[in-house]
Amino acid sequence: MKTVIMGAGAMGSLFGGLLSLQGEEVWLVDIWKEHIDAIRSEGLILEERGKAQPIPIHATTDAASVGKADLVLIFVKTYHTEKAVSDARVLQKESTAFLSLQNGLGNEKAICKQIEPQKVLLGVTSHGATLLGPGKIRHAGWGKTYLGELDGKMTDRIDQISQMFVKAGIETEVTSHIQDHVWEKLFINVGLNALAAITGLKNGQLLDYPETLRLMEALVSEAMEVAKRKGIRIGENLMDRVKTVIEATRENRCSMGQDLDFKRRTEIDAINGAIVREAGALGISVPYNQMITDLVKVIEKNF
Repeated sequence: MKTVIMGAGAMGSLFGGLLSLQGEEVWLVDIWKEHIDAIRSEGLILEERGKAQPIPIHATTDAASVGKADLVLIFVKTYHTEKAVSDARVLQKESTAFLSLQNGLGNEKAICKQIEPQKVLLGVTSHGATLLGPGKIRHAGWGKTYLGELDGKMTDRIDQISQMFVKAGIETEVTSHIQDHVWEKLFINVGLNALAAITGLKNGQLLDYPETLRLMEALVSEAMEVAKRKGIRIGENLMDRVKTVIEATRENRCSMGQDLDFKRRTEIDAINGAIVREAGALGISVPYNQMITDLVKVIEKNF
């Protein structure tokens, strides 16, 4: 299966590297020329459990040079989705599938503005990765990946993609309720990303201080209330599951933290900001999520 990854940041490079190691034809597409040049000359350097290895993988800044794809993975920041999909339209043939594995809410809606909905798939992953520099990433957290069709049907193509991921060492499950998993991932990001980003902590360190633990629980509790009002299914012991994922990625610096470290725009609008918007539509108050959204936006304005 010829796979093209739009957005070769930490996570896009991680999935590309793992798939490439299993002999899959993978292309990384990104606008960061220095990163692409490093991968083309030295391979993608993947650091995992203290060991580093170079992975030969195709990489380019020009999606049009790749040819047609069987699968397009969307790994760009949420605010770059529409531009990335516009660039990726040249890759599609009749059977091409577009799969979002991005953070936050609403990515599939942005993709469906340009791609036929029946070609669009949605997924979430609990893996963590850190971009160390041009051409270098660290695999910093392991977890499950969920994939699903937008209409909830179980299809051959989603099974084929899942099997490809599993062969690459990416624990994957196909689900008929992908939106429930999107929200569960959102709960993790709501409690983790902005809080770790602002404090400068690694993921697991949030669990080490009573102050950050209280803030994390407050942020997630507000998000859970919004989800319940929207009819999203929430399993038992959700707060424990959030903490388990954070512990499993203890040594990772979350994506929003990496963004603030390098003075880049964050995905706050698709995470805590999404909770604020959804709560506003429901007429309920989410003061902790409003506060942390405002704080991140102020930091961004001072870059």
